[in-house]
Amino acid sequence: MKKKVEKQRILILGGSGFIGNGLYKELLPYFEVHCTYCQQQGAFSENQVFHNFCVEEDSMFLLLNKIQPTIIISAINGDYKNQYEAYQQILNYALINSACSVLYISSSEVFNGKFRHPSYENDVTLSETASGKFKISIEKLLLETIPQQTAVIRLPMVLGINSPQILHLRQCIRHQATFEVFPNLVITTTTISKVCQQIHYIINQSLLGVFHLASNDMVHHEDLFREITSKMGDKMPIFKSVFHSNEFRYSSILPKDNILPKSLQITVSQVIEECSLNEEIMSIK
Repeated sequence: MKKKVEKQRILILGGSGFIGNGLYKELLPYFEVHCTYCQQQGAFSENQVFHNFCVEEDSMFLLLNKIQPTIIISAINGDYKNQYEAYQQILNYALINSACSVLYISSSEVFNGKFRHPSYENDVTLSETASGKFKISIEKLLLETIPQQTAVIRLPMVLGINSPQILHLRQCIRHQATFEVFPNLVITTTTISKVCQQIHYIINQSLLGVFHLASNDMVHHEDLFREITSKMGDKMPIFKSVFHSNEFRYSSILPKDNILPKSLQITVSQVIEECSLNEEIMSIK
């Protein structure tokens, strides 16, 4: 589905986080972009398009009316009760401003109560965790109330040379420390650079609905990090195998109904290649 394109002013809620900041860097050259940050960090407070906003303390209503976005991308964190109130205010804003689209950054957690098979866009969600259940409630709130203005972006494990997991892996390699892997866990994955390109495309094409921005194939969690490590060099961390079950468990989301163009798709091998590059090489590319 597509909706009418108008002049776009983007507000990224959670623009100081790993996902939000990647989107900020991707979209800034092409759109009028505003972001929020919560922590008192000089780098963000000195940037005029970054607005201090903490979901537990500040009014989403006032923020939206100040910026008047035509696209809201939410990668915000915080107390669930306060977050839910903030999403209700986002919903009210979108109902009044019918040209406004909402892109909600969700995750594979909405399926963590289902572990026998991989999950697709239109599968029924089921979660065993508070975080997953909260994400399900926000997805339903948006998709049932403003379906013609909503894109739900479900993400798997998002890696990259500066992702928290890869930085932690490098530290464990450097100090010969323990790095936990899950041999029986089958996952999909992606990179922050690919996610940002995909969301940029979704915005440009005014796409709506549910998207699984994950690799086209699956991999065991342990195999993924062992392969990344082997490509980084000869040194290894101390891999600690963690078993939650004797059977394979799937934490995999796969694209099926809303598939993006081939150039925007990614495989596990491509994720491994990108994550094993050093920062100097990536900065040249």
